[in-house]
Amino acid sequence: MKKQIYKALPIALVSQASLISSPAIASGFQLSEYSATGLGRAYAGESAIADNAASQWRNPALLSFIEGTQISGGVVYVDPDVDVEGTYTNDTYGMNYSASSEDYVDSGVIPNIYLSHQINDKWAIGLAGGTNYGMSTDLGEDFMGSSTGDTAEIITTEMNLNLAYMITESFSIGGGIRYVMAEGSFGSTWPGSDTVLGFVEGDTEEWGWQLGAAWQINEKNRLGLTYKSEVNLNLEGTAEHIVVGSDTGSLELTLPATAELAYAFQATEQLLLSVSLNWTDWSSFDELNAELDSYDVTIYKYEGWEDSYRLAVGAEYQLNSKWTVRSGAAYDQSAVDDEDRTATIPETSRYWVTAGAGFSPNERLTIDAGLAYILSEDATIEDEGSLDGVFTGETNGSIWLAGIQASYKF
Repeated sequence: MKKQIYKALPIALVSQASLISSPAIASGFQLSEYSATGLGRAYAGESAIADNAASQWRNPALLSFIEGTQISGGVVYVDPDVDVEGTYTNDTYGMNYSASSEDYVDSGVIPNIYLSHQINDKWAIGLAGGTNYGMSTDLGEDFMGSSTGDTAEIITTEMNLNLAYMITESFSIGGGIRYVMAEGSFGSTWPGSDTVLGFVEGDTEEWGWQLGAAWQINEKNRLGLTYKSEVNLNLEGTAEHIVVGSDTGSLELTLPATAELAYAFQATEQLLLSVSLNWTDWSSFDELNAELDSYDVTIYKYEGWEDSYRLAVGAEYQLNSKWTVRSGAAYDQSAVDDEDRTATIPETSRYWVTAGAGFSPNERLTIDAGLAYILSEDATIEDEGSLDGVFTGETNGSIWLAGIQASYKF
């Protein structure tokens, strides 16, 4: 069960990792949407496929397989439709209300930009900008379960510097430094009013790293393996508290480590098949701790998340010298059990179906587009908030993704 040492201010935190507000699409508050190219095949085989300069985001070792100097950039638009409905009960204050909110996860745009350059036949370097995590929710002023949390957002922008080395003609390794800029806020209010129980906002800049390897087994088969480190955030800023008033404060949050094992198979000259297995270390998201600087107040909330996996399969078919079509499917496993799920993090298992296409008007330029429909499983919520209240309900939803990417070879 969830518990709070200090109950005047609950914490319900979600993360949004984009230059613009956007919801979480993969497990937890993780984002997969690093390119529109991979979107068309449900991001299957990404650590093994060297499409364009964007491939370094998932595996820096793939820089060795990207010829010359290339630039790639695009956006993915995210349109979620997530609802929650239930009951908020508090025997101490005699509260027993219906509590619901519709379409309360924000839509958004996830941008990205990448540059790759082959220094020689051994070394390659790349720069990348994008996002790995994200979510922004607002349950609205009418949500009667607001003491458990009603608004939450954290925005992170990430830049990578990557380097790859071709050890043999078929095996490459790579690594990169990750610079993460983050700012976030979350809060709760008294049910049925705009009285703030607590609100915290802050920002930070932190560092992480990533490693990868790519093995071209033969002309038809390639394996890829990559690992991204966890990034420990300490968000420092201001706080507002119903008991002690305004203050400064800080919140510690870990962005989890991830790994991907990918395989790409060139079945025929036109047909490419791919598969990925992804792991996310969500067990690092075990609890949330925030401290107010001027008062002896520690705010604690148990989260109890577990490691999760994602399985994706995809296909790509080259119709002719100008057109390529893609399709894919994926399953994202939920990182949280029913008893630990919260309304502000409507985390459930998800099913993906995707399609995409690429158009190359000449040998240098390629335009890629992708479309995805994601269906979330219905899931129950039992969330203890401040005031000794409990919100019990159910969440359901779906998400549309649409992306476009332009890549140019110099």
